[in-house]
Amino acid sequence: MKIKQISVFLENKSGRLAAVTRLLAAHQINIRALSIADTSDFGILRLIVNDPEKAYRALKEGGFTVSLTEVIGVEMPDKPGGLSRVLTCLEEAGINIEYLYAFIGKGDNGAMVIFRVEELDRAIEVLNQAGINVLDGNKIYTM
Repeated sequence: MKIKQISVFLENKSGRLAAVTRLLAAHQINIRALSIADTSDFGILRLIVNDPEKAYRALKEGGFTVSLTEVIGVEMPDKPGGLSRVLTCLEEAGINIEYLYAFIGKGDNGAMVIFRVEELDRAIEVLNQAGINVLDGNKIYTM
């Protein structure tokens, strides 16, 4: 139920993001979701891809500073209150969210959110007990 996320440290200068996507394309790696957090000097590109280990190796060999991080993916109804229900479950359990990013997917409910939380296993347990669909990595990798 954990998903492997690629994080790439990028200098905040023209062409760096394009270089990452070119390299991934050259290795037949498909991006499933992404997020960029930046400052004036650098950014962190977070990616969910179809083959995280292959992407990690390709980026490392391509000279990028890269890491693999475990996150969780949650599927929810694409309607008002869908995200609120998930966040309320985590809040009531005292689980801190470090960051999240959302996307519309091909799943049954349509909306999906990637979460990085402090207590990954506990978050999975809390969400499952609440009847919230925590996605298997393979489902997201093959979307």
